[in-house]
Amino acid sequence: MGLLDGLKSALGIKAEADATRDADPEDLFGMSTAYLTMEAELGYAPTGDAALCFADVDSTDFRDAVADVEAILEAGEVETGTTAEFTSDDHGYQWVVLRDEEFEDLVTSIHFAADTLVEARYGSRLLAAVFAFEDERDGQLVYWIYSFRRGAYYPFAPDDRAEHERDSGAEFKLESNLDGELTVESDKEYWYPLWPDRAGDHPWE
Repeated sequence: MGLLDGLKSALGIKAEADATRDADPEDLFGMSTAYLTMEAELGYAPTGDAALCFADVDSTDFRDAVADVEAILEAGEVETGTTAEFTSDDHGYQWVVLRDEEFEDLVTSIHFAADTLVEARYGSRLLAAVFAFEDERDGQLVYWIYSFRRGAYYPFAPDDRAEHERDSGAEFKLESNLDGELTVESDKEYWYPLWPDRAGDHPWE
């Protein structure tokens, strides 16, 4: 999975003692209204996919916390229909990949997962929440990425026409239209990309 090494320092995957901001899952609920603007005003529809990324910890207590997350999401699937898949990558990151055609259910499920880790005192291990959208005109995938350490969102629009190139025009359009509705990261040095392994795939695939 295509995470850059720079994400480790930029978005806060460090020892808990080095964390500079407490993770606040309540910030995620801003996306519950922003997705309406994405679709109605910008023509980007939710793909039905979202993911939570966090750093692994080699401890029984942490594995118990992740098991609690899995149990909560499994129980929630009965009510919301949101499916959850747990995966890991070669960089030591864990992913909870969620799928649901109801976007607000995705937001709620990611919130439950993140809040469970915070309550278990592993909030500093949270890296990012990722919400996927698709341009209804040409199928371009774009993302809103929430950095738990920075407490802000930023847009990411990979350019399918070239490997590891970004569509800066699309990112600017997302920023200019959603800034204010979302807390957008003002320092673009922290707009770190989450490259997929293959063009057209999601970062977690």
